[in-house]
Amino acid sequence: MAERADERIHDLLIVGAGPVGLALALALKDAGLDVVLVDARTRAAVAADPRDLALAHGSRLMLERLGVWEAIPKTAIEHIHISQQGGLGRTLIDAEEHGLPALGYVASAGALAAALRAAVDAAGITVMDETEVTGLIPAADAVTARLGGAGRLAATLRARLAACAEGGLGADDPDVVEQDYHQDALIAVADAAGGHRHTAFERFTGEGPLALLPRGEGYALVHVVRPDRAAALLALDDAGYLARLQAHLGHRVRLTGIGARHRYPLRLRYRRMVAGERTVWLGNAAQTLHPVAGQGFNLALRDVWTLAELLQRRKAEAAAGSAREGAGGQAAAFDPGCAALLAAYARGRDLDRFGTMRFTDGLVRVFSNDFAPLRHARGAALFALDLLPPLRGFIARRMMFGARAWP
Repeated sequence: MAERADERIHDLLIVGAGPVGLALALALKDAGLDVVLVDARTRAAVAADPRDLALAHGSRLMLERLGVWEAIPKTAIEHIHISQQGGLGRTLIDAEEHGLPALGYVASAGALAAALRAAVDAAGITVMDETEVTGLIPAADAVTARLGGAGRLAATLRARLAACAEGGLGADDPDVVEQDYHQDALIAVADAAGGHRHTAFERFTGEGPLALLPRGEGYALVHVVRPDRAAALLALDDAGYLARLQAHLGHRVRLTGIGARHRYPLRLRYRRMVAGERTVWLGNAAQTLHPVAGQGFNLALRDVWTLAELLQRRKAEAAAGSAREGAGGQAAAFDPGCAALLAAYARGRDLDRFGTMRFTDGLVRVFSNDFAPLRHARGAALFALDLLPPLRGFIARRMMFGARAWP
């Protein structure tokens, strides 16, 4: 069957209409670019995504600039309590100490996507739902996307630049680095006596971190354990599992109920290079991190902001060059997929990407063991954090803005 071809060359094709792809489209709505989004899922499926996302203060600032912050249901994190099981030392990070209304927020991925999609639709940006990108073929002047989907004729679409904002990282891709943590995350919603009081808990155990993030009236739970332990914990009834959790948490918080549990294997995966021939990767298409410290989605939004600012700045420079040339001259047209622009994007993301990956990977390695000397060193470090506000401020800024002060 012959393919249907869209003869127009778009400026930007965004693969993935989840929160990352939608945020990129919305960030470019006033840039004068021809943008189209493609997603294999239905719109309803994207909005029904049940995952909870930790949004740092820096992410709030970006979502405010995009005009969607007020439309997102979220729960504020005003305090973060960090401790380790079986050892002394703890620290408490407070939003008030840093002059902020909250250190971060918890929102569902589906609710965030729904708010972004409404704004994208209002801006008149094209979104092709239930359309799968089956291949990207770069060439000198454009990249050709092969499109398919249930009940659709095969088609092609061309763009100067393709931004892959959704999808996993294939282990067979030679540019992808993978590190298996030999840990699984158990995800659930939990209730607590007295509510959450806008306090998040990060409790390090010998197997991995246990995090409780304020969510609605209760908590979003992320419990990291070895794979063999994950299977055993899933087999427990709710009362048995709550008892195991309470043994880890001690007296700090008393859990009273637990929802359905889901299990996810944990690996660090990332692309060595986030830019190729007329293609960039961002969000989960560029890197997937361990959930410790909740940095993954916040890093993705910084990918978005960097790319959007770069595209807008280079387009403005091209327009200024054309104006200088005047009617009698001929300035080079703006090409969002040119090699120089993509190289600049890759350079601009290196510090934040690899700094954040090293930060989270280091936390996993240092805190996910029960080696006695290291346990004592961790306790001393937590004491130091509690006693030294500048050091505590450095950690807080790192969690809120990444490896560099942002935005």
